[in-house]
Amino acid sequence: MPARVVSVHDGDTLTVLVEARQMKVRLAEIDAPELGQPFGSRSRQSLSELCFGKPAALDVRGRDRYQRAIARVTCAGTDANAEQVHRGYAWTYARYARADSPLHLLQSEARSAQRGLWADAAPVPPWDWRRQGRGRLARVAPR
Repeated sequence: MPARVVSVHDGDTLTVLVEARQMKVRLAEIDAPELGQPFGSRSRQSLSELCFGKPAALDVRGRDRYQRAIARVTCAGTDANAEQVHRGYAWTYARYARADSPLHLLQSEARSAQRGLWADAAPVPPWDWRRQGRGRLARVAPR
C-alpha cells in the first residue's frame, strides 16, 4: 500500500497519508522507548530521520486495540522496523515477533555494539515501563 509519512509520534508509531486519508501506523514486531523514558526522544528522532516526508510502503498485518494499523513499514527503500532495532532505538517485541525473525539477531548485534539504548547499563523495556505507570519504575543498579 503506497503512502507518504506525514508525522512521527514516537519511535514505533507514525502517520501516513494514503489516498488523501491519514492512517496511524504502529510498526509491527518492535517496541520503542516511550517519550518520557530514556532514549524515547532519540528513538522518535531516528524514526523521523528514516521516514518523515518520505514515501512509504506498508505491509499491514492487522489493527491494535487503538485501531492503529500494525505494519511492516519501508520508507524510501529502508525497512524502518528493522533499522530501528539495528540502531538500538527499539526492542524486538518477542511477544509478537516470530522466533526465527531476523529482528532478534539485529537486536543482539545492537546490544553487543552498545548502540542506542544499549549504551545504558540497564535499559528498561517499554512494556515494563508502561506496566509500572510511565516513569515510576525505580531503576536498580545491577549487583
